[in-house]
Amino acid sequence: MKKIILVLVGLFWCFAVLQAQAGQEKYLSKVQSLDSTLDALYGVISGEKGAARDWDLMRYLFHPDAKLIPSGKSQEGVYKVRYMSTEDYISSSGKWLVENGFFEKEIHRTVNSFGNITQVFSTYQAFKSEADKEPFMRGINSIQLLNDGNRWWIINIYWTQESEENPIPAIYLP
Repeated sequence: MKKIILVLVGLFWCFAVLQAQAGQEKYLSKVQSLDSTLDALYGVISGEKGAARDWDLMRYLFHPDAKLIPSGKSQEGVYKVRYMSTEDYISSSGKWLVENGFFEKEIHRTVNSFGNITQVFSTYQAFKSEADKEPFMRGINSIQLLNDGNRWWIINIYWTQESEENPIPAIYLP
C-alpha cells in the first residue's frame, strides 16, 4: 500500500512539474525582450467588456515579490499610494476590467538601464473599448524590470493619472 501511495505521489509531482514547464514555454516568448514584456503587460489587462483576461500570463510577467502601486490624491488633497501584490490586483481590479471593458495603450516611453535593471516611464491612454476615439484617462506608469539573463521580470509598477493640476509634461508625450 505504501508503494502505491509513493508511486501516486511521484506521478502527481511529475505531472505538476510538466504542467509548470508547459506554462513557462507557453509564455516564455512574451518575456524575452523589453518590448515583448511591455506589450504583454498592456495586453493582459486590456479587453472588451465581457472578455476574460489571461491572469496566468499576468502572474507570469510579475516577479513573485512584485508590487503594483497606484497613487493619487485623496479627498483631503494628500497624495497616497496603495501597495498590491499581483494577486491583490487581480482580486481588486480583475472583475471591474471585465465588466466595464478597458484598453490601456502606450503612447510614449523613456527607458533607462544599468546592468540588469531597467526603469521605464510609459505614458498611457485608457479607453473603455478599442473602438473609442478619445481616451477617458491618461497617465504614466513607472515600471521597474529585472533581466535575470533568461527573461524579463516586472519588479514594480507605480502609476498615477493625469489631472488638470498634474498634466503630463511634454517630455513624456509623443
